[in-house]
Amino acid sequence: MVENFPLPDLTKPEFDILRIIWKNGKLSVREVHDRVTATNDWAYSTTKTMMDRMTRKQLLAREKFHGVFLYRSLISRPKGFARFIQFFADRVLEIDHGEVVALFSRSKALDPEEILELERLLADDMEEQHDTS
Repeated sequence: MVENFPLPDLTKPEFDILRIIWKNGKLSVREVHDRVTATNDWAYSTTKTMMDRMTRKQLLAREKFHGVFLYRSLISRPKGFARFIQFFADRVLEIDHGEVVALFSRSKALDPEEILELERLLADDMEEQHDTS
């Protein structure tokens, strides 16, 4: 995973792709495409283009394995969730992000280590925002 990387602003399609990779590990474009079409009506070329862009944005790493490119995430699930949680807490619910993080702990969407990482990431990002204000 890439450390000291600012919290990414992910689009919904990028998040959809990352969610598949987080769940399954290293995957080819075809494997991601076969899974992502359950929720998105994309052409294979769209999935490939998205994943290539995500590689350039340092969200994914691409490695060649037996003639096939496999992609893996360069950001953790908590880092991927962080911006969405900030947006949802601040602009939708207008509550502290800690209350939204608590929902994750009750839902079992993240394991305890991931929840701690998420809390740390959000706290660090809040500190950085206050330092630059």
